[in-house]
Formats: sequence, C-alpha cells, structure tokens
Amino acid sequence: MMKRNILGLLLTVVLGGAAQAETVFVTLEKDNALAVVDPIDGKLIKTVEIGQRPRGIVISPDYQFLYVATSDDNTIKIVDAETLKEVGKLPSGDDPETFALNPAGDRLYVSNEDDSLVTVIDIADKKVVEQIKVGVEPEGITVSPDNLWVASASETTNMVHWIDVKTNAIVANTLVDPRPRALSFTADSHQLWVTSEMAGTLMILDVKTKQIIKTIKFDVQGVTPDKVQPVGVVIDKDNMRGYVALGPANRVAVINAQTFEVEKYLLVGQRVWNLAFSPDQKRLYTTNGTSNDISIIDLDSQKVTKSVGVGTYPWGVAVKP
Repeated sequence: MMKRNILGLLLTVVLGGAAQAETVFVTLEKDNALAVVDPIDGKLIKTVEIGQRPRGIVISPDYQFLYVATSDDNTIKIVDAETLKEVGKLPSGDDPETFALNPAGDRLYVSNEDDSLVTVIDIADKKVVEQIKVGVEPEGITVSPDNLWVASASETTNMVHWIDVKTNAIVANTLVDPRPRALSFTADSHQLWVTSEMAGTLMILDVKTKQIIKTIKFDVQGVTPDKVQPVGVVIDKDNMRGYVALGPANRVAVINAQTFEVEKYLLVGQRVWNLAFSPDQKRLYTTNGTSNDISIIDLDSQKVTKSVGVGTYPWGVAVKP
C-alpha cells in the first residue's frame, strides 16, 4: 500500500510539472533570430535564426504554428512550433511589422505601414484576398473574439478604423489621441482598449457605439512625462485587469478593468514594448527592447519575479503550453 501511495505521489508530481510546462517565443529584431525560453525555470533554452528583422509574432489557436513577420524579407514566415523549422510563407506586402490572427486561425490581417493598407491573407491558400485602404501609418491591429471586427490604428491619421470582417470594408472611424500604437479587445468583445504613445494615455472604446468612454492618463512618479509612452496592451479573460507597457518609462501599468483606475506600476526592463499572457493567465511576459531581456510577472501576487536575458532587441512575444 505504501509503495502505491509513493508511486501515486510521484506520478502526481511528474504530471503536475508537465502540466505547468510552457514555452515562450521572443523575436529578436537585431539578432535576426527567435529566442526560446523556459519561463518556469527562467532560462533561455536556445536561439534560432529566423530571417531578417523579425518583429510581429503570433501562435495559431491549436499551438502548432508560429507566424513571424520578418520585415526586411517582406514576408510572414510559418514556423512549426515544435521543430522551429520554416514550413511556409505568406504574402504580407512590404515591410510587415504587426498583424492579427482571427479566432478560427484561417485569416491573417497585416498592417502595411508604408502603403497605408491592411492586407487580408487566406492562410490555407497562402493568398491575399483583400487590401483595405486605411489611414497613414497603420500599425496596431486586432480582431475581436466574436470575429465581427478588425480594428486598425493609423498612427499619423490618429484614427481607429473599424473593418467589418464579412465585407472587409471600413464602416466607422474613431478619432483618438495622437499616435495610437496598440489595440486589444476585451474577451466579451464589448470594449476596445487603445494606447496613445504621444499623449501617454489609454482610451477605452465602446464597441457598440465606437466612441471613447474613458481616457486614462498615466503618471509615473519619478518619470518625466515624455518617457511615458504606452504601447502594448492586454486584458485578462475575466475582464478584471488590463496591462499596458509604458515603453521607456520601464513600467507596466496595472489597470482595474471594472473601475478603469490604475492600481499600480510594475518596474520591468528597459523600453518595455509588447506583452503576452501565459495560457492559464497566471503569468505575464514582457519584451524589454533595450535591456535585451524579458520580464516575468506573477499575476496572483502582481509582482515581477524574474528577468531572462534573450538577445538583442526583443520585440514580439508568443506563448505555447
């Protein structure tokens, strides 16, 4: 009986550890590489060459493939998430940087900054199905979880463009604060959160009315306003908290998603840029461009627990369980 109990305990420990395992993938813009990190042990596993100037990265809903924008190659590469071998390419248009995958994982929406376009790609056919004219310098782009809207932010026009997924047509435009950088829908698709790099703000938009319902101005003690440059933004699946990367302020703002109040600022690495949750949303990972590392934030304690060096100029981040 004792042997069985010990065996059962060992199995529990082993299986429990396996359940917690996950992999973080980070694009290294100046190393032309992809960093592979074990966040549980807090270690860099390896780096692999990926192409010229990799930036945007997204993982497929089934976690089988990574999509990586290699900007100077003018393509989005399809990479097997297990072997890290390139298995295909998508016709992204010139200088791809940011893009969004729809919930089904069969359409990709790419911001073509130089051409003021959003390119719609059919992944299975590897073909462009539409190019949508938007404002000047589109960058931030996202798809609503209910797959009704693509939201595209144009940095110079200072607008959010609302694109109907069924028609690929712009049906509304919302004027926002200067230089909108990133966008994220809440899990229920009722709100769109938009960051403004120049104004140092976060705007909460109501999806039904397409209007701003709240603007949050970030004020970090000991940091001059010109250093507070909001970029990446994510909201947890329960709509309890949102997190905003504040660029050269080297902080992540923690926002109560019910009251829209800033709860705290977490000190991370230098020039924090993009963010990604772990699949269980127990952790948050940040890419810190000029300190060449990622920060790991424990979301239960709301504390930064680890920093992992990854390589030169980490930009995008994606996570696989």
